[in-house]
Amino acid sequence: MTALDQATPEEFRRRYEALQAGARAKSPLLAKAGEFPGNPRVLDARLTLRRETIPGGWYWSTVVPRGQTLRIVNGGTGSVSALFWNADDTSERYNAGDTVKVQWHSRLSRGRVLFSDMGRVLMSITDDSCGRHDFIAGGSTPASNGRKYGDPHLRNSRDNFRLAVGKYGMGVKDVPPCVTFFAGVSTADDGRFQWTGGHDRAGDFVDLRAEMNVLAVLSNCPHPLDPSPGYAPASVEAVVWRSSAPPPDDLCRTATEEAVRGFENTDPLFGDQA
Repeated sequence: MTALDQATPEEFRRRYEALQAGARAKSPLLAKAGEFPGNPRVLDARLTLRRETIPGGWYWSTVVPRGQTLRIVNGGTGSVSALFWNADDTSERYNAGDTVKVQWHSRLSRGRVLFSDMGRVLMSITDDSCGRHDFIAGGSTPASNGRKYGDPHLRNSRDNFRLAVGKYGMGVKDVPPCVTFFAGVSTADDGRFQWTGGHDRAGDFVDLRAEMNVLAVLSNCPHPLDPSPGYAPASVEAVVWRSSAPPPDDLCRTATEEAVRGFENTDPLFGDQA
């Protein structure tokens, strides 16, 4: 048995508290991540490589090469669900559970990373003007639209992801749980998910730097917990832009021990020494 197998609940709690103390110590840096060189809040048009509008209810996909950044811009009515795969080997995909538990936090924002199911880093959150994203509850389905709007035939994220991956030779089994940006979700004392809002400012954005060649799929559908009574998602923007190479002390690469190990697993794929 490994030391982890033999660990007691008290040892896990001590580890958690130590990690939280470290995160609090770095919180001033995390708050200023958008001020770091190479993460401009207002993009120079010369940096923009691709800009697409995603209508309400629809999806969009692209491959973001390693080192480029995907910016998702809120249209003003809410949520954008997203999934990511290693574009060079789509059997490697975003892992919602590991992304949360490896970083010991479910409210992730700039300075954090998105892990794959192979312990590597797919994307880094290099900037974030919103700070409220759902890494646990997931996206909409026909059933959730039926309960909420009385119409299970409205477009939803589960079916959007199915349609998108089919274009890349994948199927239902290749669609894991997603992350939903601009969706304020927390856990109540009784364990139920609850909506906390903070998602509806037009122009809010999140920047995701690709740490490998990443296939990204975005679904512009309302979150199932969003209390807005009508199905009327506004268009959102997806912008791929040329970001600068991260320096050795890059925040996303150094914020946590777990991130450091994730990059040690990722960089050798591209001939870089960890």
